[in-house]
Amino acid sequence: MNIDKAKKRIAKLIKKGFDGYPLISLEYFGETSGSATKVVISFVAEENAEPQKQAFSSDTDARKDEAIQSTLVKIIERSDVRTVIEVEGVSK
Repeated sequence: MNIDKAKKRIAKLIKKGFDGYPLISLEYFGETSGSATKVVISFVAEENAEPQKQAFSSDTDARKDEAIQSTLVKIIERSDVRTVIEVEGVSK
């Protein structure tokens, strides 16, 4: 999948806002705010449930990695979630 198309799909789902559970959360990590070398995707089935997490790493910026972004889209689509949220910025 094209990187721009994947990013647009994810952004569209995030823009919808909270619509209940199940929920997926995306958080990017890196040494600086300009480059995210890791992304953690968390799946929460219901309120107060323990999140299931999966991490993906990249030598370059994970936000611009076509394979990672396409994988995130596939995970979101296959998990049939109602809400997708993204932690703003890059955490250290």
